[in-house]
Amino acid sequence: MTTAATETIDSFHRGQFHVIQPLGQGHRSGMDAMLLAALVASAKPCRIADLGAGAGAAGMAVASRLENAEVLLVERSPLMAQFARRGLALAENARFSARVSVLEADVSLTGRARVAAGLADDSFDHVIMNPPFNDASDRTTPDALKAEAHAMTDGLFDTWIRTAGAIVKPGGQLSLIARPESIAEIISACGRRFGGIEITPLHPRAGENAVRILVTAIKQSRARLTLRAPLVMHEEETHRFAALVDDLNNGRVSYGRQTATRQRVLPR
Repeated sequence: MTTAATETIDSFHRGQFHVIQPLGQGHRSGMDAMLLAALVASAKPCRIADLGAGAGAAGMAVASRLENAEVLLVERSPLMAQFARRGLALAENARFSARVSVLEADVSLTGRARVAAGLADDSFDHVIMNPPFNDASDRTTPDALKAEAHAMTDGLFDTWIRTAGAIVKPGGQLSLIARPESIAEIISACGRRFGGIEITPLHPRAGENAVRILVTAIKQSRARLTLRAPLVMHEEETHRFAALVDDLNNGRVSYGRQTATRQRVLPR
């Protein structure tokens, strides 16, 4: 008699690092996490907070690609935080594991409670996030942990971006991936906390509607919003990834901010 598997060890960046993820419960990371990680472009030592990190795929992707990055994986679910810790302990991740730590904390904490939990004011150069993206009326799941990871509640972006605005340094960068229908809420939540917003729509193929948006913004910036040229995932009439998207997905390049660098892509 065989026992059903309850987890997998998944390879990312063509084997550069591995993540332990649950089967049948909780959130499983994939391409969204890799594209989110690609938004962090820095040649200098930097501290990154990955809010709602789950098993840690996005934060690990940053640490794997950037040798000078220190990453804090922030996750409120004890189960998912344990997956992240176990993933960091894998021999395949020894190259960067000393630069990554896990913090069990609720992203919605404010003020002294947030600081006491380990998220101090003005302490990170980058904050990345992949918040729950399904409307509460969307398809439900019997898995409570997965439902929590996927279901978007009222004011979610304001809550998460408020925390990001508190813990990132002035001039630091917020990066997130979301569905296009959340664009108005994201811009509103940035408010006076973040400016210089850059939004890149992600399209499955040329001529098809966007399925995701990549967003970056700078704390206390007063620069205007920029809507960047779209990224198209697949070559026409195939399932093959376009060259740039494949490079981003596999950690070969980063998707740097346009206004800061005047370049579309920075080498790793």
